[in-house]
Amino acid sequence: MPKIVTFVGWHDSGKTTLASQVVSNLKEIGYQVAVIKSSEETKIAFDTPGTDSFKHRQAGADSVLFVAPDQMVMMTENRHAPLTTLAHRYFADADIVIGEGFKTASGVSKIEVVRDPKQKIRETEEGVIALATDLEIVHDCLFDINDSRAITDFIKNRFLANTAPKSPKKTMLWVNGRSIPLKSFVQDALSETVAGFVNSLNGTENAKEIEVKINIT
Repeated sequence: MPKIVTFVGWHDSGKTTLASQVVSNLKEIGYQVAVIKSSEETKIAFDTPGTDSFKHRQAGADSVLFVAPDQMVMMTENRHAPLTTLAHRYFADADIVIGEGFKTASGVSKIEVVRDPKQKIRETEEGVIALATDLEIVHDCLFDINDSRAITDFIKNRFLANTAPKSPKKTMLWVNGRSIPLKSFVQDALSETVAGFVNSLNGTENAKEIEVKINIT
């Protein structure tokens, strides 16, 4: 399962700038990095009236996946899954997931970005392990907001010290939205068993990737 760290702070505190710099630094090292950003705004226009994706959403589709030669964008209803579930469900292949926002997330490590001395998320929310600021603040773990390299090293040493940049897993398993870690021999056994069944079916020649979803009622 990927490690999760989220940057929290008030609006215009510099979360996006700092988080994006850390993402860039981690990618330079060779890690697989995913980003999940939250927003308190509603009705954000990811698609516009008249477009095909807008028409499908207006028609009542629960989810719409837009596929273009250079990117894919999925639009779906917010089912209010916690940050950990989102990370494990959509980014199980990542070494680390960098969040932006999610200040109330439970069980997640947070780095608070502070531009105003009145900003004290650390006093009201759990999980704040460090501060990034240009103010004179007393804290056990304090970083200059402009020193993304130091913050990257902190994240690497704390969360990725025993994690070498990795290749995608051969087999992944989710149960009730939670990623279940599998040992290598279990991955091999599952993939070979499923592949054996699939290969016996017509129209599955040259299969490179197989996805199976099972609903137990």
